[in-house]
Amino acid sequence: MKITILSVGKIKEKYLQQAIAEYTKRLSRYCKLQIIQVEDEKTPDHASEKQEDQIKGTEAERLMKHIKDNDYVIALAIQGDMLTSEQLAAKINQCGIQGESSLVFVIGGSLGLHEQVLKRADYQLSFSRMTFPHQLMRVILLEQIYRSYRIIKGEPYHK
Repeated sequence: MKITILSVGKIKEKYLQQAIAEYTKRLSRYCKLQIIQVEDEKTPDHASEKQEDQIKGTEAERLMKHIKDNDYVIALAIQGDMLTSEQLAAKINQCGIQGESSLVFVIGGSLGLHEQVLKRADYQLSFSRMTFPHQLMRVILLEQIYRSYRIIKGEPYHK
């Protein structure tokens, strides 16, 4: 299975880059992983709702260029379904069983994802009702995908 992490913005912090590199290495035995970053838009202080929507729209255009018609898209969205690690593993496994060979997880920028991306998504996933920095979310997502594969393969994992 091919898994793509499609996200807005660059990772500047070295400790996050190292964590991403570690999980990328660990996942290499389970799937083909690709990480794509698109440029984020600067958000002015006290931006209006209209400005925020325009910023999310611009970021959405950049994201959508990397989503193919046959991709199964999972958007990370605060309003999405909250799953346990076992349920996420079952979701990933079910996608493979149903013949979905390309999963794309989409992480928005600091303002979240535009409605255009959410409408294209086949599934919306939430890790919490809390807001996390989108850079840190990449690490959390990679760890959960790794944990999912350990669960699918019946290998031990930390509970």
